[in-house]
Amino acid sequence: MKVVCITPLDHIAEVRHRLSELVNLVYRPNISKKDLRNLLLSDDSITCLFTNPNKQNYLIDSRLLDSTNIRLINTASTGLNHIDLEYCRSTNIRILSLTEDYSLIRSLPSTSELAFGLFLALSRKIPQASDSVKKFNWDYEPFVGRQIGGMTAGIIGYGRLGTYMARYCHAFGMKVIIYDPFKNVFDYEQVEKKELFERSDMISLHVHVKKDTIGIIDDKAIDLMNRRPFIINTSRGEIVDEGSIIRAIVDDRISGYGTDVLADEFQQDLSKNDLINLSKNGYNVLITPHIGGMSLEGQKKAYLYAVEKFGKIHE
Repeated sequence: MKVVCITPLDHIAEVRHRLSELVNLVYRPNISKKDLRNLLLSDDSITCLFTNPNKQNYLIDSRLLDSTNIRLINTASTGLNHIDLEYCRSTNIRILSLTEDYSLIRSLPSTSELAFGLFLALSRKIPQASDSVKKFNWDYEPFVGRQIGGMTAGIIGYGRLGTYMARYCHAFGMKVIIYDPFKNVFDYEQVEKKELFERSDMISLHVHVKKDTIGIIDDKAIDLMNRRPFIINTSRGEIVDEGSIIRAIVDDRISGYGTDVLADEFQQDLSKNDLINLSKNGYNVLITPHIGGMSLEGQKKAYLYAVEKFGKIHE
């Protein structure tokens, strides 16, 4: 099997080594969509892509795959919005992912750790304070933050990552409330979505992209938020209406937005992204480049698990 790997593996060398043992590897991290398409068209022996959405800045879709011999996409991720699934289904391209590998993903808290870190950084204005000191300023007054002990944390989605996030918030003395219509929650208070919006000082999103989760934070949701909450998104950019978030930040209706994802993160040019430009203009917005699962420990475990699937395809 000839596989093009379009995600970097040099920082986890044993993963690249194992992948090379299992397949005929073409290692092209950071390859552009145009160059990848040309490669796939020029070599019809390439039948598989190995990827991860965190580094990929384009969509795997018909514009990339039409008239190629790709029959399998193996993604070392639980999320799949970097792949046009409908197109793949219509062309019988098989998708391997970590979405239902529950024994593995329950052991990967890295994204929830980042979510809590984003919240802590926003609530205490840590990035701004650090940047000020780099300019040799030593004045705390512009950076008076919020004490999170005693706040109410609203967790939307009580799967693996939402469970970890709830534990971290509880450990810091926060009251935790949960909205998840698909789970019965026994260890924290379970509420309806409207009540969560009304009561929360911080809202953290831990859901997959589905029709009923796209834009779950919009103008109507923000209208219900009485306590100017911090909003944390380590799920996917589409989970929020980014225009609504921007308006709420500018109008001081929410206290800050911390995100590891953007709706257009698969575009190569982010220079016109409104959220990024807002973050550069003094607002309490903190954006990281989809690093949630990008801990060395987490990547090694997840990537090795995904790579081993190549060895099981013909078993």
